[in-house]
Amino acid sequence: MNILVVDGQGGGLGRQLVSALRQACPTAHLTAVGTNSLATGIMLKAGAHQAATGENAVVVACRRADVIVGPVGIAIVDSLLGEITPAMALAVGQSMAKRVLIPVNLCDNFIVGVPDQSMGKLVQSAVAAVAALDQPV
Repeated sequence: MNILVVDGQGGGLGRQLVSALRQACPTAHLTAVGTNSLATGIMLKAGAHQAATGENAVVVACRRADVIVGPVGIAIVDSLLGEITPAMALAVGQSMAKRVLIPVNLCDNFIVGVPDQSMGKLVQSAVAAVAALDQPV
């Protein structure tokens, strides 16, 4: 399974996801794409098999992914303080991959109906969802 982790800003969420996914899905191939070089570097250090930075990297990686994981903002234009471009959000939204999006209520995007949980719990839930997709039917 090809798992794509997309993150921006400081890359902290992406780092947590990559680290946890390496343990939960040991046979999966993890690609990290950052919207900036800081986020990319942090995810690579966390254990991603390969990493790239920027808009075109998001577009290409979304075409190759079986699962896309990241904050919900990766599917919303201009989120992450403007780091998500229209092409990035379109690539995430139109990808044939399964999307596991974490409800981060920042940058004027609020997900209602979701209990307020710590980032650690949200990461655990996301990793569990991805691991369930990695199981044979």
